[in-house]
Amino acid sequence: MKASPVPPLFTTMLRTLAAALLCASAACGATTATAPPSSTSAAAPAPRPPDPAAVAANELGQIPILMYHRIEAEPSGEYDQTPTKFTAELDRLYTEGYRPITLAQYLTGRIDLPAGTHPVVLTFDDSTRTQLTLTDAGDPAPDCAVGLLEQFHTRHPDFAATATFYINNDPFGDDARALPWLAHHGYDIGAHTATHPNLGHLDATGVQREFVQNLRAIGAALPGTTVHSMALPLGVYPSDRALATAGAWDGTPYTFEAVLLVGANPAPSPVAADLDPAALPRIRSGRGAVPFDSTYWLDWLAAHPAARYTSDGDPDHVSFPRGGTEQVAARWSSAAQPY
Repeated sequence: MKASPVPPLFTTMLRTLAAALLCASAACGATTATAPPSSTSAAAPAPRPPDPAAVAANELGQIPILMYHRIEAEPSGEYDQTPTKFTAELDRLYTEGYRPITLAQYLTGRIDLPAGTHPVVLTFDDSTRTQLTLTDAGDPAPDCAVGLLEQFHTRHPDFAATATFYINNDPFGDDARALPWLAHHGYDIGAHTATHPNLGHLDATGVQREFVQNLRAIGAALPGTTVHSMALPLGVYPSDRALATAGAWDGTPYTFEAVLLVGANPAPSPVAADLDPAALPRIRSGRGAVPFDSTYWLDWLAAHPAARYTSDGDPDHVSFPRGGTEQVAARWSSAAQPY
């Protein structure tokens, strides 16, 4: 039997339907590509610091600036202490909420610490090998002060391994690697005169020579570095106290933003109206033979928490309980945030 011819219109319809089915089949077998996230997506906003009242913030409070000398197994001086005691003091500071900053950071007034914590400044005088000894591999020896501090930081990453070292000429056993190592790892360098004399026994020329020679030695080891502060050898000012902060010798001028004493109490807040940067007190840490030492003052601050500096977590504001506005230095008045 002969098939009937297919009408032309019907043939066209079949072809159209077949093409549509073929396209649909291809679409069903295709993989849908996922658009990559936009590279211009807004980053999550940084968390806001808590209400200053919630952490009892007081950025007009006192700050302990601790003074260390030799750290050795058998201390020979009243300001020296053992590695065990030094580590125990770091542990106490950490447990009580203290976090280290440098003296240079203190002087800026912008202390950037987590809300509810307290700044502490660790300072070391005389640049001895017990403070920093580098091994042949260029690492701090485990029993020197820097080695102990670095180990403590490894155990407690939120406790910065940082301090301010007040150095004399030929520091740390005249190891040329020492100052660059400290600077590279976030430590602060301060002046302590070239030869550690009693400045009260020198004439004006001798005082200025001591500072300039010291700064030249630091500059030779760390070109371009800025030395912000100096610590008085033996805690003694020169006869002309102004020479402790500024002077010149052999054509080289010097200026220090702060002068550190030997003792014997916590320092004012860097934003306080009564701050005298030319006479910053420190707290001596040693074998317990020193009156008003670090144990005494840490006990006192623990018993009087409202007297110590407590961060609000925001370095752009100065938070403190109401009633303290008159204690704020004029240049910080616009940042004052009483609650």
